[in-house]
Amino acid sequence: MRSSFNVANPASWLKSTLSVACLSAGLFMTQAASATTVQFQTVLGDFEVNLFDKTTPKTVANFLAYVNAEAYKNTIVHRSVKDFVIQGGGYKFNGELPLTAVAQNAAVENEPVYSNLRGTIAMAKLAGNPNSATNQWFINLNDKNATDKSHGFVLDTNNGGFSVFGQVMGEGMVVVDAIAALNRFNVGIFEGFPLRDYSAADQVANKPVTGNNLVLIENIVVLNADPDTASSLNPAKNTLINQKEDKKDGGSGSLGLFSLLALALVALGRKSLLNKG
Repeated sequence: MRSSFNVANPASWLKSTLSVACLSAGLFMTQAASATTVQFQTVLGDFEVNLFDKTTPKTVANFLAYVNAEAYKNTIVHRSVKDFVIQGGGYKFNGELPLTAVAQNAAVENEPVYSNLRGTIAMAKLAGNPNSATNQWFINLNDKNATDKSHGFVLDTNNGGFSVFGQVMGEGMVVVDAIAALNRFNVGIFEGFPLRDYSAADQVANKPVTGNNLVLIENIVVLNADPDTASSLNPAKNTLINQKEDKKDGGSGSLGLFSLLALALVALGRKSLLNKG
């Protein structure tokens, strides 16, 4: 029988007890940032990302540790915000519902070298802690993310700046935009949860959600292990990082809003969105 859950029942979206074991520290230490091109294989199509391993080496090494351990296999895009970001890397679909959390390695040091422009990939982190990124990533949908306060903050300066560590290549944003265009739903701890072939009418009718509705990332794999594949790229530098953060828009309120892009471990081994409400 195909597993399913009801969008009206938040408790059914996640297992009540989640493993919080980290990936092997030895595995993490042995994964060098030697690959600069990876392929995201999704149910809506594949796209490639070129990683900036020479200029953001710690962030790339962190990301590749999850890639090489296949920790991102059968994960989902669990958040989508129009004209802002899509986010994944936090939850896994193991062929049945509810979802399970992806185990986290130790947090990585922030590397805010590049600007959060459309098509770049960056790491999500906890509010008020620049060095708290672990497994969750997001892809920027809009150039305004870097400098505009439409969402209450500026990604290039808020919380120490968000570490861009690669960019989507070629026509890859066609796939990303297709994901961003899906209907979104708020349920349980998830806000802006994208679903395929699921409508507002389905939600009103309490139609169960199945694995076929999820935005599944079947895997993220290394395509090119040449560390120089990014040498021809010219990503925009983060020129705002040394400016003083605007506390009117970068204080606790906006930090709380953007922390919806990050997940934290809380009591009883559960994961929850920070400052949700």
